[in-house]
Amino acid sequence: MNFEKQILDIMTQENFKPSPVSTFEEKLQLEAADDFTDLVKAFVKLEGQGKIVRAGNDHYGLPAQMNELRGRFIGHAKGFGFVVPEIQGMDDVFVPPTATNGALNGDTVLVSISKLKSGDRREGEIVDIIERGTSRIVGEFQANKGFGFVVPDDKKFGTDIFISKNHTLGAIDGHKVVVEITEWPSERHSASGMITSILGHKNDPGVDILSIINKHEIAVEFPQEVVDAAAAIPDEVTAKEIEGRRDLRDQMVVTIDGETAKDLDDAVGVVKNADGTYTLGVHIADVSHYVTNDSILDKEAYDRATSVYLTDRVIPMIPHRLSNGICSLNPQVDRLTLSCEMTIDENGIVIGHDIFESVIKTTERMTYTDVYKIVELKDNDLMAKYEKLVPMFNDMKDLSALLRQRREIRGAVDFDFKESAVVVDDKGWPIDVVIRERTVAEKMIEDFMLAANETVAEHVFKKDLPFIYRIHEEPKPEKLQRFFEFVTNFGITVKGKGDSVDPKALQQVLESVVGKPEYPVISTMMLRSMQQAKYSPQSLGHFGLSTEFYTHFTSPIRRYPDLIVHRLLRTYIVNKDQSNKTIAYWGAKMDEIATHTSERERRAVDAERDTESIKKAQYMSDKIGEEFEGIVGSVTNFGMFIELENTIEGLVHISNLTDDYYNFDERSMSMIGERTGRIFRIGDKVKIKVHAVNLEEAAVDFIITDMPLNTRSKRPSTPRVISANKKAGSGSGKPKTSSYASNKPAGASSSKPKRTPSGPKVSGRTRKQDRKAGRGTEGASSADTSKPAGKKFYEGVAKPSKKRPKK
Repeated sequence: MNFEKQILDIMTQENFKPSPVSTFEEKLQLEAADDFTDLVKAFVKLEGQGKIVRAGNDHYGLPAQMNELRGRFIGHAKGFGFVVPEIQGMDDVFVPPTATNGALNGDTVLVSISKLKSGDRREGEIVDIIERGTSRIVGEFQANKGFGFVVPDDKKFGTDIFISKNHTLGAIDGHKVVVEITEWPSERHSASGMITSILGHKNDPGVDILSIINKHEIAVEFPQEVVDAAAAIPDEVTAKEIEGRRDLRDQMVVTIDGETAKDLDDAVGVVKNADGTYTLGVHIADVSHYVTNDSILDKEAYDRATSVYLTDRVIPMIPHRLSNGICSLNPQVDRLTLSCEMTIDENGIVIGHDIFESVIKTTERMTYTDVYKIVELKDNDLMAKYEKLVPMFNDMKDLSALLRQRREIRGAVDFDFKESAVVVDDKGWPIDVVIRERTVAEKMIEDFMLAANETVAEHVFKKDLPFIYRIHEEPKPEKLQRFFEFVTNFGITVKGKGDSVDPKALQQVLESVVGKPEYPVISTMMLRSMQQAKYSPQSLGHFGLSTEFYTHFTSPIRRYPDLIVHRLLRTYIVNKDQSNKTIAYWGAKMDEIATHTSERERRAVDAERDTESIKKAQYMSDKIGEEFEGIVGSVTNFGMFIELENTIEGLVHISNLTDDYYNFDERSMSMIGERTGRIFRIGDKVKIKVHAVNLEEAAVDFIITDMPLNTRSKRPSTPRVISANKKAGSGSGKPKTSSYASNKPAGASSSKPKRTPSGPKVSGRTRKQDRKAGRGTEGASSADTSKPAGKKFYEGVAKPSKKRPKK
């Protein structure tokens, strides 16, 4: 019997109160002795997982019923931290440094909640560490006589790791290393570990990105058996593989990608029909034909779940031999595809569709630049070179406009943010940061991919079959309320019903400020009010796109959910297998696949962001003293983040606002000078000078050019906070530096040399943590994209962040 489920079912009943095991025995009417033994084992297992809690009187209940919560601990370099509850919608719990009980950043813990006055942040003590977040840490080795320490790259980890002489692996001072923790910190001793890999010296070319890859535990090399499996797949499509497929090799279809793209996974073709409708064919590489269910290749692809695109390299989900070879829709060669062919009327509405297996031979491998020059600039040379394709490109432009207009009518929110790319030399050093242009060519592909994704999702949903969807839920009411309050500063009111808002209302807000100075302010704050997009077995709709049905169908070379979508389409539509056995099989797997792929997506986004941050800091490292003009992108209670024209961001710390004493107005997100009344708010243009660059923390510091030098010997490290919900001077609910500034690491003992968390500190925090907190957007997410590097577009979701403003 599944006693674990039955125990939890009883505990979640409305009138349940914590009870002893005997109560559960009676409710379940157990008679056999073996059943009672299994019941006790179930209690032990659930308690070990932190899903239930045992009180001192041997009564059991859910953590919340015992005034406890299970969640993930987010550490801080100063020793305190926060527990993010697993129950969605609950506020985080602050944990002071005296109550962490050895918990480290990323650990799954149980926290006991303290009773505080109404309105204050909940505070708690960690009572149990359910599962360690990781035992593998990347950091810098610092040698000492007969021993050493590894200083983690992740400053939130909160403690350095002691390395005995026998476990250094020969590392020298300044080496970036991977260390495996062998002894966790406790009251008696600090953390200990052994070095398992030396990545190289921190100043060696490429070691910076290699450290980030290892920090996020991203596998670079494929296991030999995976390489062998990929090698066994033919380089060319065989006649037997074409049998039974719709032959589209005589049709005019093209790929449109960036100049450097090698994994070409989508081809498109458009025909304008005599009745004014359009036929749009979206043909996607049939990766599922080669990567079959539960094969070696499939297991590896599932584990990776996504390709990772870093500044100077790509870490693929499937081996390059497939992604750049037989699965890539290279020009003028036979390729197997899964096609979604749609008939679209003059209003941009899909009025008919067909999904089928196909074989294509792409007419040309086009680039965004060339298509843009053809349809917008009417470049004579290119129009002559691609004469046969020009009419189709013009039809594509017209169809794209119809699809986009249709999305706007229904209320899709389209954020027009600048995207940047870091250009590096052959040693990986950044030599330029350029803005990626989002031309009509990129928009065409975006629109066609969106149409296919929506069509496929709706098709399967109406058959009521197990599937994986891409969802973007409505913003949480409290975040919406903060956004509504914020935009009233600009004379804007947003109409909504109760705790919800139609995405069209938000779209209208953006439209009302397009071209105005406040556009960056309002669009940024709107992004921060939105939830994360993620994968789900339930079709809960996509708020940002204002669509009821959405999935990811168009990138199976680089995203595992797309590969699953293809596999299910083949099962349900091509093979016509909708048996109870098949439905039960896939229904049981969807939750796990959705959760895993969403987590892997977050990991990839974090690695990509970390890489971009370090490269941008490196680019600014020789520009100290130079002056630039930027825009205030974010205001916090410890300073302002200024974004330059090339998207590089730097912090003007509160201690460098020296012409006055500034208060942070939480409601208007601005800094206000007490004496002068000078105001800095999001969107303001300011002139700055590069003050400092910390490469280890990927941190750039700016100062306002007209500020006097800081000559004060004493200055408050954080300003007073003026909150809409709190009286001025009451603070923001964050710990005060004086209360929590402890340099003693958790569990330091006399048996080992004592270490304090390293790194330059400002106001009791590292500058890197200040940055993460300041540009954090609670509940934010990466943009859903059809492709990386040039095919990135927003679907009403916010850019990712590691940390939330309130932390």
